[in-house]
Amino acid sequence: MKYFAHTISVLFHPMLMVTYGCLLLFFGIKNTVFEYLTPFETKWRITLIVFAFSFAFPVLNIFILYKLKRLPSLILSQQRDRTFPYIMTSLFYFGLFYLLKDINIWNPLKLFILGGGLGILLSALINLKFKISAHMVGIGGLLGALISVSYLIKFDMTLFYIASIIIAGLIGTSRLYLKEHKPYQLYTGFLLGVIVQTGLFFVFEKANFT
Repeated sequence: MKYFAHTISVLFHPMLMVTYGCLLLFFGIKNTVFEYLTPFETKWRITLIVFAFSFAFPVLNIFILYKLKRLPSLILSQQRDRTFPYIMTSLFYFGLFYLLKDINIWNPLKLFILGGGLGILLSALINLKFKISAHMVGIGGLLGALISVSYLIKFDMTLFYIASIIIAGLIGTSRLYLKEHKPYQLYTGFLLGVIVQTGLFFVFEKANFT
């Protein structure tokens, strides 16, 4: 069971959620503007850039901090160890948003990235008071983005909602089993992710970043 819990925590790491969302929008959701209006090669290039800025670079940053003995562990179990890496990670997300904002891709993807950065930054601020589950912020943000895109393009994503909620349950159970969080930290993280993403979409629904 412990191995399963660790596997779930790694597979659904919060910094992978934007990459998963990008893959869903480009390749998983059929018969939408995401599928038809973006060339196949462009989709993969953007996905690789998203992966680099939202996962690879932040993980490398945490690894460097660990090697410099600024962090006692790579998994950031302790509340006091999370704030600075979270802030640095949010800067990578904001940098990614700035990099993509002038590229002619649909704005919801840019909002998803911006929301990811904002969710991480808010997690860093909340972490000053109490430990919040970044894993649940990530999956909550993915669900929030799916809800928003579904509303925007009037596309039924019920199966994706169900899958996201099941995954959220698996993540929450795993984090509890590993004694990384208490229930209220999981609920707070999930709600934060959903609210940030849906809030951004509905505030900037008609914004043009290009």
